[in-house]
Amino acid sequence: MIPKCSIKLVSSLEKCFLDETIASKKERNRFLMYRNEKLSFQLLIHNDEDDHKSPSHFRLSVEGALAPYVQLREMVCVPNHYPACPASYDDNYLRTAPGLYPDLLRPIHNGGYLRYPCGQLRTVWVDVQIPEDAEVPTEETALTFALSYEYGKDNTDEVIAKCDASVRVSPVKLPAQKLIHTEWFYTDTIAELYHTEVWSEKHWEMIEKYIKVAVDNGINMILTPVFTPELDTYVGGERLTTQLVKITVTGQDTYAFDFGLLDRWVDMCERLGVKYFEIPHFFSQWGAKAAPKFVAAVDGEERRIFGWETDSLGDEYRLFLAQFVPALVAYCKARGIDKRCYYHISDEPSLKHLEHYLACKERVAPYLEGYAIIDALSSIEFYGKGVLKKPVPSIDHVVPFIEQKVEGLWTYYAGAGGATVRTDRYLAMPTARTRILGVQLYLHHIEGFLHWGYNCYHSCGSYDVVNPLGATDGETWAPAGDSFLVYPGTDGTVWESIRLNAMREAMDDIRALELCESVLGRERTEELISVGTTEPLTFFAYPKDSEYLLSLHDRVLLAIEESIQ
Repeated sequence: MIPKCSIKLVSSLEKCFLDETIASKKERNRFLMYRNEKLSFQLLIHNDEDDHKSPSHFRLSVEGALAPYVQLREMVCVPNHYPACPASYDDNYLRTAPGLYPDLLRPIHNGGYLRYPCGQLRTVWVDVQIPEDAEVPTEETALTFALSYEYGKDNTDEVIAKCDASVRVSPVKLPAQKLIHTEWFYTDTIAELYHTEVWSEKHWEMIEKYIKVAVDNGINMILTPVFTPELDTYVGGERLTTQLVKITVTGQDTYAFDFGLLDRWVDMCERLGVKYFEIPHFFSQWGAKAAPKFVAAVDGEERRIFGWETDSLGDEYRLFLAQFVPALVAYCKARGIDKRCYYHISDEPSLKHLEHYLACKERVAPYLEGYAIIDALSSIEFYGKGVLKKPVPSIDHVVPFIEQKVEGLWTYYAGAGGATVRTDRYLAMPTARTRILGVQLYLHHIEGFLHWGYNCYHSCGSYDVVNPLGATDGETWAPAGDSFLVYPGTDGTVWESIRLNAMREAMDDIRALELCESVLGRERTEELISVGTTEPLTFFAYPKDSEYLLSLHDRVLLAIEESIQ
């Protein structure tokens, strides 16, 4: 018997749980896109039969002028053991109970068939991305999605449901991204999950895949392990060594440096489109008490020469930095990337660390004159001491920095303690709550956005490796989704998430607003943003519904089109 199915098109901002009804989701089947934009939306499928004992095989096909530029993926619900911090969440969460949550975007496999059981709401993710040299219609064009059912001994396919999307591709192109966007990138977890030796050809291959996905989604700065980043590591513990600069101890407190691996890294990053390079922190996290791990060849044997046991202000480390930092800067100058490098002292110092942080900074600052030093720093009193020109306050504490008109201001969010009111990227949150970040960053003239987890596949303190396919919360480190944006694909590729897609759309929103400003001016652009709002849009007060963002996208594009005709 041929099953009955319901299908519907919805926007990329819906999150569709397995136990929801298709009728509860708002249909959206008309789309407007910039010429160089990736358009994303979703096709919902509900197997309406209740008397089929086993799942049915379906095949989804696409026809129309834009069909060659369509990519289909399955949206997979993943386990979420820790959706929200119990003491710190607001009413803008979809759910707060453990369960299966929509997030993973997986390539369609199983011979191209979809195998769906009765009574569940399933989702196919649709991307439309048109090559620069392709000719496309200038008018609205239809994309027809046909769902067919396989039956009989001869595997006959019969179409059982159809729906159309109307897409218009504008000739308007988004400008290049200006916002600097970094999601901390971990080469060690790639080696650990794929059971490969650090800097082996397999390791390089996987690193390249991860960086390509990052760049394709608006991440244009990459944390570059010139030495192993000592981030979120328990005191006395070590992350797997991923040091790009080879060091040789040549005498008492003297060193030689080999930048060959870093050369390969820079070549790869520039080929993939990386614009900026983020240098790890020269001192340990939360107080700068120790040095990060450095390994070196000592009498022909590789040893750890600095680490938790190293006093950050000790003479031995001071003499090392006096040689290493100038050599690194000289290399970056020779490669022509020095003005695109950003340096760190220590992550998240507090006011009580002020004097020690300043003393540590003075160990490297003379060699970094004229270069950007950024650190996650949320104390306005700390900033007021003039220690750091380019602080990166958390969104929770950014308002005083905005009020002081800090030039070239950055911001970040991290939610191990939970999140209320502000935007974030937990699996339990509506997708619109993630994407609204773009509008917020634009309105507040933010230069850069930082987050700690592109692929942080560790437990809290980095005691153990965690596969996010089974533990989306870093084994209750932080609410699910905080520590990563991509999944390690079982087919040797990198699998994206709904949240990564929302972050890319947020970056595209900024590009669109910047284009609008260049054409219509800042005042008119802000007027377009304010349509449909009842109060000024801030990091803490913003429209919660997805329709606002969808309408804003089209409203801005139509205004640009009208102005340039």
